[in-house]
Amino acid sequence: MHDNPHDPYVRVRGAREHNLAGVDVDIPRDALVAFTGVSGSGKSSLAFGTIYAEAQRRYFESVAPYARRLIHQVGAPAVGEITGLPPAVSLEQRRSSPNARSSVGTVTTLSNSLRMLFSRAGRYPEGAERLDSDAFSPNTAAGACPSCHGLGLIHETSEELLVPDPELSIREGAVAAWPGAWQGKNLRDVLDALGHDVDRPWRELDAKDREWILFTEEQPVVTVHPVREAGRIQRPYQGTYMSARRYVMRTFSDSKSPTLRAKAERFLTSAPCPVCGGGRLRPEALAVTFGGRSIAELAALPLTALAALLSAAAAKEADGTTDGTTVGSAVDDGETARVLTGDLVARMATVTELGLGYLSLDRATPTLSSGELQRLRLATQLRSGLFGVVYVLDEPSAGLHPADTEALLVVLDRLKAAGNSVFVVEHHLDVVRHADWLVDVGPRAGVHGGRVLHSGPPSGLAGVEASATRRFLFDRAPAPAREVRSPAGWLRTGPVTRHNLRAVDAAFPVGVLTAVTGVSGSGKSTLVGALAEEVSGAGRLVTVDQRPIGRTPRSNLATYTGLFDVVRKLFTETEEAKARGYKAGRFSFNVSGGRCETCQGEGFVSVELLFLPSTYAPCPDCRGARYNPETLQVRLRGLSIAEVLDLTVESAAAFFADTPAAARSLTTLLDVGLGYLRLGQPATELSGGEAQRIKLASELQRPHRSPTLYVLDEPTTGLHPADVEVLMRQLHGLVDAGHSVIVVEHDMDVVATADWVVDLGPGGGDEGGLVVAAGPPDRVARAAGSRTAPYLARALGFDGRS
Repeated sequence: MHDNPHDPYVRVRGAREHNLAGVDVDIPRDALVAFTGVSGSGKSSLAFGTIYAEAQRRYFESVAPYARRLIHQVGAPAVGEITGLPPAVSLEQRRSSPNARSSVGTVTTLSNSLRMLFSRAGRYPEGAERLDSDAFSPNTAAGACPSCHGLGLIHETSEELLVPDPELSIREGAVAAWPGAWQGKNLRDVLDALGHDVDRPWRELDAKDREWILFTEEQPVVTVHPVREAGRIQRPYQGTYMSARRYVMRTFSDSKSPTLRAKAERFLTSAPCPVCGGGRLRPEALAVTFGGRSIAELAALPLTALAALLSAAAAKEADGTTDGTTVGSAVDDGETARVLTGDLVARMATVTELGLGYLSLDRATPTLSSGELQRLRLATQLRSGLFGVVYVLDEPSAGLHPADTEALLVVLDRLKAAGNSVFVVEHHLDVVRHADWLVDVGPRAGVHGGRVLHSGPPSGLAGVEASATRRFLFDRAPAPAREVRSPAGWLRTGPVTRHNLRAVDAAFPVGVLTAVTGVSGSGKSTLVGALAEEVSGAGRLVTVDQRPIGRTPRSNLATYTGLFDVVRKLFTETEEAKARGYKAGRFSFNVSGGRCETCQGEGFVSVELLFLPSTYAPCPDCRGARYNPETLQVRLRGLSIAEVLDLTVESAAAFFADTPAAARSLTTLLDVGLGYLRLGQPATELSGGEAQRIKLASELQRPHRSPTLYVLDEPTTGLHPADVEVLMRQLHGLVDAGHSVIVVEHDMDVVATADWVVDLGPGGGDEGGLVVAAGPPDRVARAAGSRTAPYLARALGFDGRS
């Protein structure tokens, strides 16, 4: 092929990334193209792993070698050739990093414009100097409140929090905030060496001593003589004392471990900073106003309210009307205000258009869902004015109520109309139907997928029998009528006052499947989270979310489910392993002994390149197997430990069919539709939906006799409708077994199969937070004032009025 810049198609030849089977496909430019297929079919490998990766590779080739070191590269894809490929922008589903300083304003860069508005057109107190825009940022030294360092909160602790049971002695663990194991014993021994009585009940100690033990900033060093234990030699050492408060504050602020931070947070209270009142800025910045409000007050408003206030304030400025304060600025402040507010309001309109008008600029990004984050990035791209670009989006409808999906389609059409190509990996059927072109990959997952079944207008898929998407796209039958289960009791929560919920009471039935619905930002997750905290009467509580099952490639499907322990035990029972004296640890790639020491069990090594970023290559010694040659010589029914880890769940189920402990884990993984994953697939390669289903499978494989409440937050996110059917069979099976299931859900086909629906709204943010309707699906589908009702009625096969 010749790369013709005027070719209206992106032409892919010989794509072999992941499970793609030498795919050849032509995809039109300047069109909205949907990539569909069951989970694991290869659609993301084609859209992101091949097309986007190749566009990035070409871009990096044009960048100076030194500059390339500063940019994360995705690597060259396994593909023969791609022609007609414009520059590409990727908008993937990513969880945000837990950074309290990252906010809606920083992600969208709207905060920059608001700071500029206050710097150039704000109203300053008489005699005050004009401030640079940096002075209005809590993330800079010039702007941050010196007391709370720009966080707006002061964290403090108390004796009651640090010592919950004063009847205990220090040796018995009275200071609950201290760490466990050796570190806690060390602090107790240091106190003992300093002359404090560690065996008297805490309440009997002198008040001055209690104060010093808990709150001193001193860090005395003393020689500790540990009490001798039988058979152990314990030498004296120099121990440093650290007060309980100092330990808690340091752990909370510096620890990289979420578990340790969460534990430290239990011993802290937070309150608005007394200096800035929670405004996060220095007093001189908070004294500047626009429209009669400080920048902190404006940043706390929902975007819809902020846009209205800015427009009104700019109109006043243009008319020369003031708010009664002294103007310490140039004569053209009114024109400056008009230009800056006009730009701000226009940029906020794109965010509001995507159904995010309920967010405020100061909303921290860790509190946002991955779908909300992707839409914020999408809004930023809309205002960028780029054209001739391929936008590759990962399920932009994720986390969207059907009402919000309609607005999303308008935005995607605008991106296309601006002269761009929009490629979306998508499961939402309304988005798929709206596309100009459809690339359906399958027919199934893993080794059974990786082929393009259809590339053409969506209507053409109707004749492709092998497609799993075809049935859902064209055979639109309403949900079959089913008998609604009767509750065995009720779980009540409230009054809940959190985020946008104001003294909300709610009741959830026991022994049935409940769906919690509502537009984005209506308060669904907040309400269910409150229920999970104070639940009583439902037995065990299991929350199954979409957080990763591990942060490193060492964590994988087999280790998380416990299957790896079974596999290693089977290897130790082979004749070869017994003859060599190998124990279970020999077959772990996480400890020395059996693993390859060149790559330390990683399977790959980092290659340092002069003037280029480090790259990764298969380990030259084990060639990616992760184990040393001696370990790989031990075989279980002909396979080495590395080859077993390379089996798919489907293949492993057949291989271990006669091993009950392994078969149970593998069967539950098959039951939730994960047969295509490899046993050793790193946790870092799994989607949020896959991680959630692995957690569910791990839970299902445990025999539970007592009733359990399962809470799932959008379990169908990232799932093809065929995979949703598999998942719902499992959830209904749990209910039939006597358990209770609550799902936060936007998929109306799922909601239609529930026994009870709790609908929140009517809108998002300040316009939501109320229980609009509650009852069986057919009753909620007829509820007046519910944004969910018409879409649920359609899924049930009636118009909502009958």
